[in-house]
Amino acid sequence: MRIGGRDSNNFQDRTGQRGGGGLGGGLSAGIFALLFRFVASKFGIVGVIVLALGYCALSGGLGGMLGGAPQGASSAGESTLSAEDRALLTGTLESTDDVWTALFRQAGATYQEPQLVAYTSGTQTACGYGQAVMGPFYCPGDNSIYIDPDFFDELHQRFGAPGDFAARYVIAHEVGHHVQNLEGTLANVQRQQQRVSQTQGNQLQVGVELQADCYAGVWAAQTGAMEEGDLEEGMRAAEAIGDDTLQRNAGRRVQPESFTHGSSAQRMEALRRGLSTGNPAACNYSG
Repeated sequence: MRIGGRDSNNFQDRTGQRGGGGLGGGLSAGIFALLFRFVASKFGIVGVIVLALGYCALSGGLGGMLGGAPQGASSAGESTLSAEDRALLTGTLESTDDVWTALFRQAGATYQEPQLVAYTSGTQTACGYGQAVMGPFYCPGDNSIYIDPDFFDELHQRFGAPGDFAARYVIAHEVGHHVQNLEGTLANVQRQQQRVSQTQGNQLQVGVELQADCYAGVWAAQTGAMEEGDLEEGMRAAEAIGDDTLQRNAGRRVQPESFTHGSSAQRMEALRRGLSTGNPAACNYSG
């Protein structure tokens, strides 16, 4: 994908810093990862934020809840971010800023640019203590996207989705959640989830995730910077992170009622819809 190498004023490099702390009582990262996946599958983004806040409270006390470093943590450390990863992160962020600023302006609105934070292993956020085991995530509390750049290697090696466009799609998906936050979609879905069953709440969450996938496609289409092979890279990534594929690869029975992000087919269709239309209005997955 042909995207310029502009840096971004909205980018923070926390790689090499020690986020500090661990869950009170010595809960391992592996156990926390299982707990995180369970909560995400059952309760969607609302449950994840509650879990993160609880984790922060146990690992860092009140200071952690307010965004300070946990007791005993050190923020010292040299950046471990490669020049290649920095260019990918900041270039994608600047490109999404350009596209969504223009789209919001066309709609008579003002786009508030998000922050993008690269970190190593763990870091404090307004939604609690974030860990790399969560994968890339968006925190509406501070309008920020958090990513451990090691995820790019995982995307290639674990999920079989190499290529720069696959990585950019993931970032653009998280930016899509920021757009939803500005539009009021996240708050609206949260209110609806509080009034319905778990299965219905999961279906609402799937709609949120598919819309973010579609928004990522809209961004890519609007850039006019797609190159040969980019579509295939994006489709491989969308397929690899579908709920049904993840459940099969984990040796589990596919349970559609537990989906929170959508099947591989759904995620591929959503990305393709955004790419083919370049129109955010086409990304309505409500109901």
